[in-house]
Amino acid sequence: MKRRFIILFCLISTAILSQKKVVKKFETQSKEIEISTLGLDDFVIENSASNFIEITLFAENIEEQHILYKEEFNLVKIQFEIPDNKIEDRVFRKFITKRLHRASAIIKVPKNKVIAVFGDEINVESKSYKGDLKIFIENGILKLHTIYANLQVKMYTGNLYAKLNNGKIDVVSKTGKIKINGILVEKLDQKKEEKLEKEISIHSLNANIFLTTK
Repeated sequence: MKRRFIILFCLISTAILSQKKVVKKFETQSKEIEISTLGLDDFVIENSASNFIEITLFAENIEEQHILYKEEFNLVKIQFEIPDNKIEDRVFRKFITKRLHRASAIIKVPKNKVIAVFGDEINVESKSYKGDLKIFIENGILKLHTIYANLQVKMYTGNLYAKLNNGKIDVVSKTGKIKINGILVEKLDQKKEEKLEKEISIHSLNANIFLTTK
């Protein structure tokens, strides 16, 4: 049993250490950024300290062309091409009964741009991005930290965590839990304050939503 554990530990270490890093950096005047997270396990959004968009991709056996972007009509479209897992990798993942992170990416974006993220099963973290966020996913964990601008989220299931400032708030989860500062509520609707410019909309069927307010 001990020998099997050692072999398994070595295989996990090899899989993790085999990941490589690729960075792509560019400047754009476009206001909106549309990102497809297909192929990724985790995606992180950070505020950039410069006027450049910087994308860092971590994956196995990657080359620079696996970060693709094009710009048209004041919109930047970003996507990732991640090679399919080898057969032995898929067997290995089933054997350990826990999915290893195959690919992840970090994007640094100048503040005040509009970011739209699309995905199926994906974990997304926004490190208090200071711009509008739109997130549309099927399943995952969203860690959004402090919300400084407009937020629109549509997700089928998963968990969402965020800290809210003042704004027009519309939060609905049909069968999931909604907790505000640790207190369970059915929904959160604060649209009556018309003077507030920021709008926060979170709609889900099954997701659990955990919010804190200042």
